[in-house]
Amino acid sequence: MSELNFAPEGLSLPQTADACRTRLVSLQAEVASIRLQIATTDIRRQTEKKALDASAFHRAKTALRLKQYELGLVSAHLAKLAQGEPRGAFKDTLIELVREQFDDSQWTQLVSRAKAAHHLSGEQHG
Repeated sequence: MSELNFAPEGLSLPQTADACRTRLVSLQAEVASIRLQIATTDIRRQTEKKALDASAFHRAKTALRLKQYELGLVSAHLAKLAQGEPRGAFKDTLIELVREQFDDSQWTQLVSRAKAAHHLSGEQHG
């Protein structure tokens, strides 16, 4: 399979590793929000015994797929940017492994805790 070296029209990839990390966190929150919206709408629909609004469901699922696609592009771009920084590449690998262990809500909480702890240490990143 060939490597994607482009972003879809209208999508610009972040220029730095830190900007990629920031965008990844934002995309993960957006994906979690869309999933929550889909679940909430479905629960409400079932409770009210209404039919599925196919067009709204399709729009939400399409938005979810697009965010997940962008997440993949930004992750791949970050990996390219981090190739020159061994420590950054290690951190990215570690993040990917830890990320697999948590659902979206837990991941968001973990990132928030890490940012708060990092902020208390006096450094400003991502």
